[in-house]
Amino acid sequence: MRLPIFVLAQLLLCALLVVSCVTEFQPDTVSIPPSLIIEGQVTDQSGPYVIKLTRTADYSYKSLNLLETGATVIISDNLGNKETLKEQAPGGTYQTTGLQGVVGRSYKVSIQTKGGKKYESDAEILSAAPLISKIYSEYTKETGGVSSAKNQGWDVYLDTKDPDAPGNYYRWVWTHYEFTDVCSKQDQPNGTIKGLGCCSNCWNITRCYTCINITSDVNINGKAISRQFISRVPYKSTSAYYIEVQQQAISKGAYDFWKSVRQLTSNTGGLFDAAPSTVRGNVHALSDPTEMVYGYFGATGISEQYMNVDRSNGEGTPDIDPPVFVPQPSACVVCENSLYRTPNKPRWWNF
Repeated sequence: MRLPIFVLAQLLLCALLVVSCVTEFQPDTVSIPPSLIIEGQVTDQSGPYVIKLTRTADYSYKSLNLLETGATVIISDNLGNKETLKEQAPGGTYQTTGLQGVVGRSYKVSIQTKGGKKYESDAEILSAAPLISKIYSEYTKETGGVSSAKNQGWDVYLDTKDPDAPGNYYRWVWTHYEFTDVCSKQDQPNGTIKGLGCCSNCWNITRCYTCINITSDVNINGKAISRQFISRVPYKSTSAYYIEVQQQAISKGAYDFWKSVRQLTSNTGGLFDAAPSTVRGNVHALSDPTEMVYGYFGATGISEQYMNVDRSNGEGTPDIDPPVFVPQPSACVVCENSLYRTPNKPRWWNF
């Protein structure tokens, strides 16, 4: 993300002063008001649903978000149903226990912080996502040069059908699960990697957190959506690559939010790039309308599908990760359930 112009100017001034003066110049810290960041959504899939609250810290050379603990977080619908979320350890993450999203209802989140500040999101109508008609992959190889594993891969696409009614917006996300029997790795002085095994079945999780894959039906209303690109599978093994794909029906507000985020993160810093802008979400401070609040609370319809990408037709030796040596006997490491690893068997796993 590009730094604001005033920060760049200050850093440039600092550099000039350090070069021209004997005494080192220590610039003043740039402070910004602490602002709340909201991440979370309700879907038409089974919960629990998670709301994550953090707060921005002062600007420094390392970005830092502080956990917003001790808040009261309530999700409610337009029929008067509501649930107070339960805070999870170590804090800042709030989870439902019984709420189930229903297509056609609208949802909003209300937040009261430990300090007494109140926030509320705009209401979002939960729309159903059309079914994924087909999911498939195509092998491609870059031309020119010596053939290698790194210039080979499988592009994953899907086909679907946009509903006849206008005003539909989509987002696509994917998750790759890979079985692992090593839950801890440590580089050794001799260049090898030593590991410890998992105490139970365990899967590593890969997602693309910077991929913002969205579209609207402005130009395709009621038509088929064909060859929608999802992801590129690397040639790191000849075994099947397990991938789950979500087709999300999002609101126009969520579409505009992600479109702004994509535009902001895709700027290269060139002379003719648009200046950095603030991406505001749909959550507002009730006591102070001028207070900045970041993030988005959404109501999302989901259609899911999976595939096992066949990588047996790759050419040559795959780009295999370095081997991990696990001494025997040795202690095992618990496979913790997190964003990057899980002991829970993936939904369609059949290996």
